[in-house]
Amino acid sequence: MADTDNSRDRGGIHVTNAGGNVTIGDNNTVTSTVNGAQPNRDPQQEELLQAIRKLRADLGGVVASEQTAALDVELSDAEDEIEGFGRAGTPRLTRLRQALLDAGAVTGILASGVAVGQAVGALLGG
Repeated sequence: MADTDNSRDRGGIHVTNAGGNVTIGDNNTVTSTVNGAQPNRDPQQEELLQAIRKLRADLGGVVASEQTAALDVELSDAEDEIEGFGRAGTPRLTRLRQALLDAGAVTGILASGVAVGQAVGALLGG
């Protein structure tokens, strides 16, 4: 919020309580850098994350279907959850397992699909 009291007298602008970036004038550029630590991931979650990324890349080379589109959504959501929270929870893993089963014709022939299935199985205990 701009505080214009006395600002005109001094020829400047005073900004207080800025929770984000502020720029004044034309042709300015604002860069925001967020520093923070990535959540800790156990090795199984990291293995799953890498397998998810590989499968998503591999899915780009197959003929899309309703099942592969749904699988990609679940893969994307699982990737986001692992990156954001350090792990994919049981409900997410269960949905991912079902999406893998539904797209079985495609994921069964892709090594990356098998790897995701194995990683999910290990995390879910079977």
